[in-house]
Amino acid sequence: MKMIDSYPALLSAYEGPAFCLEKWKAYIDALLPCDSSLFLSDMESCLQTGGFTWEADYLPVLNAVASNGVLREKAHDAFRRTTENLEQLVSHRFGKSLDVEIIFYLGLCNGAGWATQYHGQNMILLGIEKIMELNWCEIDDMRGLIYHELGHIYHAQYGVLKRPVSNQADRFLWQLFTEGVAMYFEQALVGDCNYYHQDKNGWRQWCQDHLKEIQADFDRDRHTMTPASQRYFGDWVVYHGHSDVGYYLGCQFVHDLLSRYSFDQIICLDVDAVGRAYQQFLS
Repeated sequence: MKMIDSYPALLSAYEGPAFCLEKWKAYIDALLPCDSSLFLSDMESCLQTGGFTWEADYLPVLNAVASNGVLREKAHDAFRRTTENLEQLVSHRFGKSLDVEIIFYLGLCNGAGWATQYHGQNMILLGIEKIMELNWCEIDDMRGLIYHELGHIYHAQYGVLKRPVSNQADRFLWQLFTEGVAMYFEQALVGDCNYYHQDKNGWRQWCQDHLKEIQADFDRDRHTMTPASQRYFGDWVVYHGHSDVGYYLGCQFVHDLLSRYSFDQIICLDVDAVGRAYQQFLS
């Protein structure tokens, strides 16, 4: 596990308070193990959808990094404190190490937390501009960004994260399962089986009180829903007024699996085994 903190140099991407794309390219290419084209191509794909513009949607977010030093320092401090001794924590909880680079950087609004591979290297990219825009600058927010993605990387490194699926229903069930694995990984690192980084304004208690309803609705919906219509994954969708309920349901599913399997056995289950286990979970 390797930490790359480009924070000390990120203001080199500005001319005074104004963001400069050419200076940003030089900053990225000099400090990060991936070149600026990775971020530029992602941004261009987003702009081509027609829903966003550089002037209205990107520049204000980027310029806010230079202008808000207090929030900028707070975000960086949360990153530093969350990643301190992180490798030892993973080893202590799971007995294994992870091959991953965790990078704190100034991006092009590519995402607050972005897990990807670059030339075969696992990376978790933490974009300070989006972290500040969303005000995810507390320790708990940073844990949610980092620990969850580490769970997916552990699943990929020591189990099988991606499986071929033959239909949409199995695709969503597999998503529920893998997100549940990552949520459990978060809980194990925090040391609290009731921990959810989404737990604000009574979110966990509501999910707990409505678990049977969530189970039944997800099992029915997964046969007909699409990525555009699903209401279980993401803070931009809602299920009866609550976001991210699929993460709670998935984690409860994994807890049920842990009564019969070890964690390292769970992350090696195939689609059919997950399907049978989910039906047992429902009953």
